[in-house]
Amino acid sequence: MKRHTATKLRELIQMHPQESRREWMLWMMERAEKKNKHNKGFQFWQQHNNPIELSTNEMIQQKLDYIHVNPVKAGLVAEPHHWLYSSALDYSGGKGLLAGVKLIA
Repeated sequence: MKRHTATKLRELIQMHPQESRREWMLWMMERAEKKNKHNKGFQFWQQHNNPIELSTNEMIQQKLDYIHVNPVKAGLVAEPHHWLYSSALDYSGGKGLLAGVKLIA
């Protein structure tokens, strides 16, 4: 699963020259590849696999809040629901982007 998604995401990044961070993202993937001898050409996902059981609603909410606030902390948007690719708008009563998106096969 990780290999397939990493390859697909890399291809999508390479195919979209309008992506303003394209060159930086590709450079970061190639740089990460050099740090691990098991990689072949690039690395997209982190190497560790430490799953955390989300056993309570509070834990789920904590992780969801963390994900939603990341673009705010990075200075990309002022509010979590302003991030185009976030589900924060759905959780705040609006209709997010994913309802109308057709996934690329």
